[in-house]
Amino acid sequence: MRWFLGTVVALVVAIAIYLGSAATSLSALASAARAGDGARVLERTDVMALNRSLANQIVGAYLERIGATRRVSPMEKMLINTYGATIADAMVAKMLTADNLTQMLKTGKLDVTPGVPSFEGLPALTDLQTANWLSLLGRVNLIQPVLLGIRVSDNSDPENYAAINLHFEGGGWKLSGIELPKAIVRTLAASLPVK
Repeated sequence: MRWFLGTVVALVVAIAIYLGSAATSLSALASAARAGDGARVLERTDVMALNRSLANQIVGAYLERIGATRRVSPMEKMLINTYGATIADAMVAKMLTADNLTQMLKTGKLDVTPGVPSFEGLPALTDLQTANWLSLLGRVNLIQPVLLGIRVSDNSDPENYAAINLHFEGGGWKLSGIELPKAIVRTLAASLPVK
């Protein structure tokens, strides 16, 4: 019986440390965004993974947009995934400057940037109550043992759903993805050239 209780206690402590370290990293990221400190925001971001996350969403919305009016062949899908990703990568790189990323996390919008349409409506990370761990627990989605999704939108409505992904890397959790609301992704995809 003692062995069983010891195991349960050890498991609870391990889960508390695991989730506590993610909450601490999330709080530090939100604090850096609140302060407008782009350098600290980038320190807590896996820029390559975040770039991939956003570019994949934009290319997916682009395929959805052209697929609504006509059938997209498998060869065309492959070309769009390759060529479109290159164009989307260039757009996302402009979005992920220290100032732009900080503005997105702080205000939920992006002002006019050359090559990127402006948008608003992304729930601001800074509005999230990071000090209330119990509230955060209801927003956490375990994607993989080293990848957590944290909902920043008020609800899980598919059209307005927004979340950030934290990936455990090295000694801590880093921002590795932002799931944008569908309207914002459509706006970004609409700026890609149509064949």
